[in-house]
Amino acid sequence: MQITASYIRLALLDCYPAREAAALARVVCCEMLGQSATDYYLGKSLEVTPAQAREVDAIVARLQRYEPIQYIQRRARFLGRDFEVEPGVLVPRPETEELVELIVRETPPGKHILDVGTGSGCIAISLAKELENARVEAWDVSEPALEVARRNSLRLQAQVAFARHDVLRHEPRPEERFDLIVSNPPYVTEAEKADMQRNVLDWEPALALFVPDDDPLRFYRAIGWLGRQMLLPGGRLYFEINRAFGQATRQMLEAMGYTHVRLQKDLSGNDRFIIAEK
Repeated sequence: MQITASYIRLALLDCYPAREAAALARVVCCEMLGQSATDYYLGKSLEVTPAQAREVDAIVARLQRYEPIQYIQRRARFLGRDFEVEPGVLVPRPETEELVELIVRETPPGKHILDVGTGSGCIAISLAKELENARVEAWDVSEPALEVARRNSLRLQAQVAFARHDVLRHEPRPEERFDLIVSNPPYVTEAEKADMQRNVLDWEPALALFVPDDDPLRFYRAIGWLGRQMLLPGGRLYFEINRAFGQATRQMLEAMGYTHVRLQKDLSGNDRFIIAEK
């Protein structure tokens, strides 16, 4: 039997823009079926078994229900490494790669780091791999997410200590002292749901995405308060933020007593990162 990329692309055009449908067809053909990039771009057919043809039809059906391709593959690429993902964790975003790259550039060896809301573990594991002699801990409120993060850490041979904590209720302990706290917490307001794509809204975990319209900074406030207790003198907070609340987040952290508060843009020109020092 034969299958072509155009067959997959045409089956997806009712659900996706043409460019996205083509990108998804390339992933299915090249990454999932093993077609070479040369044959794909030449429009050559793939010889498949009946079982593989049924598998392709099942993948197309899942994509037509807007399931993220990363969940179908059960992996997402992040800073050159493959991370297992499933519907209980967010699919890592390029902006978060930028956040990790920023931390790596600015952080010397041997620091004690906490990642709050670790999800798949992509931030914590990447920092553990990239920063020499770093001691990395990672928290999440979701035990299923922590299970995914632990599997990623084991497979990627990263030294990360994972623990289940709710930062909205956590009381710091004397031994919890860090040089750096990083977080990409929930920051999408309920009002923004109307503008979200279905592959995010219908599939990715609401627990990791949304905050109330009347309290969009709730996680930043809670982590900022924890940082005042847990950061060592000169320690830093690194946040990924909602671009609509950059100035508000900076002003809140300054009011909490943080210094050298920086608001930085991502590669798309949006306010996306906050760095603050205790």
